[in-house]
Amino acid sequence: MAVEPPLVVQPLKGRWCGECRTGPLSMIVMEFHRTYCLDCADLGHLVYLPRGDAALTRRAREASALWAVVVRHNKRRTRYERQGLLVEEAALAVAEAACLADADARARRRERDAARRAAQDVRFMAAFRAEILRLYPDCPAARADEIAAHASVRGSGRVGRSAAGRALDPGAVGAAVRAAVRHVDTEYDALLMQRVPRHQARRRVAPAIEAVLRAWRR
Repeated sequence: MAVEPPLVVQPLKGRWCGECRTGPLSMIVMEFHRTYCLDCADLGHLVYLPRGDAALTRRAREASALWAVVVRHNKRRTRYERQGLLVEEAALAVAEAACLADADARARRRERDAARRAAQDVRFMAAFRAEILRLYPDCPAARADEIAAHASVRGSGRVGRSAAGRALDPGAVGAAVRAAVRHVDTEYDALLMQRVPRHQARRRVAPAIEAVLRAWRR
C-alpha cells in the first residue's frame, strides 16, 4: 500500500496555530481547514532536512518511522514545490553515517554518470544540428551549431529537451530554429524591452522570421 506522509507547508505569510495560538509559524499543518503548529500536529520532534542531497534524503526517509514532506507555494508557477523532509533525528544521524561511509564510491559513480551524460549530450547535439541542416540546408553552419547547443542543454526545459525534441521531430526542431531567429535576427527583444505585449511583438516580427527561414530552406 502506498504511503502518504503528512504534508507540512512553509507559509508565505505569518500564520498562527489554531490550537495553542503560537506564531508566526515557519511551518504549519493544515487539518480540516485549521492551521496547526508542528507540536500540536505531533510532528514537533522531527528535524528538517532540506532538499539537495538525494542519497541522504532517501536514507533518512527509509530510517524514519515517521516523516513528513515540506512544501512551499511558488506564486510564479502557481504550484506547491517540495522543499525537504521532516524526519526523526536518530534516522538522520543513521543516514548521515551511511552517506559518509560510501561517499567515495558515490562520488566515483557521479563522475561516471556525468561522463556518460556528457557523451550522450554531444551525440544528441550533433544529431540536432544535422536535422537543422536537413530542414534548412542554407542555414550557416555556425548558426546551426549555436541553435543546437542552445536548444539541447540538459535540464533547460527548452524545446530541444522536450519529448518531441529528443525524438528530433521536425516540428520541434523547426520551433527551436524559429525561436533563435526571432531573438537574433529581428527586433523582437527590443520590442519586449519597450514593453510591447509579447503576442503583438511576435506578430510584428513574423514576416522577418519567415524571410530568414525561406532563405535557409533554399
